[in-house]
Amino acid sequence: MKLVVVDYGMGNLRSVAKALEYVGFPEVEVTGDRDKVSRADALVFPGQGAFRRAMEHLKDMKLITPLLSHIERGKPFLGICLGLQLLFERSYEHGETEGLGVIEGEVVLLPPKVKVPHIGWNQVWIKKKEGLFSGIEEGDFFYFVHSYHVVPRKDDVVASTTDYDVFFVSAVQKENLWAVQFHPEKSQKKGLKLLENFRRFCEEVL
Repeated sequence: MKLVVVDYGMGNLRSVAKALEYVGFPEVEVTGDRDKVSRADALVFPGQGAFRRAMEHLKDMKLITPLLSHIERGKPFLGICLGLQLLFERSYEHGETEGLGVIEGEVVLLPPKVKVPHIGWNQVWIKKKEGLFSGIEEGDFFYFVHSYHVVPRKDDVVASTTDYDVFFVSAVQKENLWAVQFHPEKSQKKGLKLLENFRRFCEEVL
């Protein structure tokens, strides 16, 4: 099983790769090569930074088609942080920018009444017990770093929410597509458990 961590120039991805290796993925490669992304059995799509710049990088590197094709073919896909947000139709960070459009909905700034960016540990309230959060308890803590959050148009994709003086969607799950706002690679045992769940899912479907 070949897993690729997609490198499109938005963040240091070595910590993600090391965590995936730790939970038992036999072959992990960090690359932005579109041919390698196209041939991967499973993709992990992390990222940090601005939505618009990320979409520009994806276009310049010709990665949009391979990413969408991978998801459409039903192959395992895990988005992390910005990698969750980019799956949506649009973001309003630094003006309106079109996203990948895999999930209906948009990305908006956290409300003015809360401290932005949201940095640190916070709880997740699980809506889908199987898959992404298998073996993880209601109210377990994960590590967040973000200023924007996703607003799905349909509730059936919501896997968890988080209360930061306002409830926001912190994870989505739709068939082969899993994505989280928090950083599992920085979330200690619970984060590793989530990545282990992704590995088991890959083993089941591949």
